[in-house]
Amino acid sequence: MEPVQDLETSILANIGRELVQPTFLIFYAYVACVLYVHLRSRVRQPFLRQLIHHSGICSPYNVLMYAFSAVSSKPLLDARQFKQLDLLRNNWQVFRDEAKALHASGYLRAPLTDNDLVFINLYRRGWKRFHLRFYANDFLQSAKELCPRSVEILRSVPDIHCASFTLLPAGGTIGKHRDPLAGSLRYHLGLVTPNSEKCTIWVDGEPHTWRDGEDIVFDETYIHWAKNDTDTDRIILFCDVERPLRSRTMQAFSHFMNRHVFTAMGSSNMPEEEVGLINRLTPVVGRLRSTFQRAKRWNRPAYKLAQHVLIGVTVYFLFLHGFLMRLQD
Repeated sequence: MEPVQDLETSILANIGRELVQPTFLIFYAYVACVLYVHLRSRVRQPFLRQLIHHSGICSPYNVLMYAFSAVSSKPLLDARQFKQLDLLRNNWQVFRDEAKALHASGYLRAPLTDNDLVFINLYRRGWKRFHLRFYANDFLQSAKELCPRSVEILRSVPDIHCASFTLLPAGGTIGKHRDPLAGSLRYHLGLVTPNSEKCTIWVDGEPHTWRDGEDIVFDETYIHWAKNDTDTDRIILFCDVERPLRSRTMQAFSHFMNRHVFTAMGSSNMPEEEVGLINRLTPVVGRLRSTFQRAKRWNRPAYKLAQHVLIGVTVYFLFLHGFLMRLQD
């Protein structure tokens, strides 16, 4: 009897040692970060989806940003607490006039080439944009030429890393989603809007109605969605503003990430303008996404089963395979 007990004790001891190996500690930390991002919201996606979603993959970085954030963790924030944004609000008519001119000339549109992975889902719903600056070290040449006054104003606010004019068409919707990176906060300034509660964005379930000349700051890592249930297109100035942080070290880290790493998301308005590495992969990712969507329409239960099997296989080979092999040894 004692040899059997000794064997059981040895197996349990080996399992205990394996479960505190660095690989598992990293996995525990990752799951904890995803769980925190999941639970901080009132509106939630399925947890398993969150584990493999891009916002889940970015959750360790995001939790770090939340921990050092110098602003409230509320979904919606008062833009007036960000004094540097007063300049944008005070010049909203300048942005409005140049956005209307772009729209009239046909420049407020979906990209001419398949190179904008960040917004790939929105274009299918009629959403349109013209980028002024999109996580690049300078404003786009097309923006300098077509809307110089807007560019000049935005240059005065150096912590804006992304600025675009965006259009949500009459009758248009944007489905529930969360953006992946917490190093910035989202800014919306109404330019040409229906001025109606039928044209609204919800952030973690809290509504904001776009109105001409009015603005809002919100945390885009909360789930948000929008609907324009009117017969008028909605045009806004859409910006990503660097999140204020309490630590100078974290401020430097965030600034470095925004200026040197996230430039991989850089986008363009014209085919001749350069795009970041991630957007160069848009055609490949787009084809894969289309294949998955066709499979989902063909048989949704089978698609969900395959999705969970894929998660299980990934977890097995990343964490469990080596663990089981070492136990056998």
